[in-house]
Amino acid sequence: MNERVVVVNAGKMNYDHLLDFSVLSNDVQVYDDSTHAELIERIQGARVVVTKELPVGAELLSQFPESVELIIEAGTGYNNIDLDAARAKGITVCNIPAYSTERVAHTVIMMILNFASTMKQQIGMLAKGDRSNFTKYLQVSHTEVNGKTLGVVGAGHIGMEVIKVAKALGMNILVHTRTPKADVDGIRYVSLDELLEHSDYITLHCPLNEQTKHMINKDTIAKMKSSAIIINTGRGALINEADLCEALAAKRIAGAGLDVQEVEPPAEDSPLYTLDNVIITPHMGWKGLETRQRLVGIIRDNVQAFFKGEPINVVS
Repeated sequence: MNERVVVVNAGKMNYDHLLDFSVLSNDVQVYDDSTHAELIERIQGARVVVTKELPVGAELLSQFPESVELIIEAGTGYNNIDLDAARAKGITVCNIPAYSTERVAHTVIMMILNFASTMKQQIGMLAKGDRSNFTKYLQVSHTEVNGKTLGVVGAGHIGMEVIKVAKALGMNILVHTRTPKADVDGIRYVSLDELLEHSDYITLHCPLNEQTKHMINKDTIAKMKSSAIIINTGRGALINEADLCEALAAKRIAGAGLDVQEVEPPAEDSPLYTLDNVIITPHMGWKGLETRQRLVGIIRDNVQAFFKGEPINVVS
């Protein structure tokens, strides 16, 4: 039986060379990166193709050899793969759900606590030799998160993990989802408008699609409190970055914590690097070693289940 697995852009996951992809199958080929032309050449004869955030559109899929039966997107989101085109080719698509749930949720909480403690400003003051926070009492604001309201947009694995930790911190929880549920255990389900209006912190955990692209824009930002902080660890394009930067520069909202951006990495001249009310990180929520090792383990599970004729985590 053909058990050939090709990982076409492993460098995205294995930037420190600490991951072992040999566990995926008895026949594995691994490439750090691949152009489209190289990808088509390298997957000849392969049964399984593993990608990470690589655009796989209809044109590219049309060139896939008949041997390919499964594409595994090595992550939770799969908006980069044309599912209709894959289905037309008879190719199954799987993703890797829940491998980074805790780590991404903790990134959200880290952002919240950093804003509440004005850590960016305090570290910046020390870097400039300003020690007035020590010599003249605290010169910047320092607020509690208990009693504040956290608005969670999307209540999947990561959203619910954020809620669990936020509740332990004493925060009030508002949730907006496509399928509203009955309020339960201190969680109140509301419309998006109500969430935007009443939240002190807003965190995004919904998939990127036609309905959610740029859901945070000039109009929705206008509905937020001027003291609101927005956090995005989902997909960068959930936010219209130009509208956000304009609002942040004008202090129409208090701040943004962005582990994802519309273009990664942002352009060299992006204001996200320099705005004093932005915390920006390099899509690090899933990049911890333990998290990436778990990722490889679930990729292996997907491969082996597919070979047994019992595919799991199918999204197509």
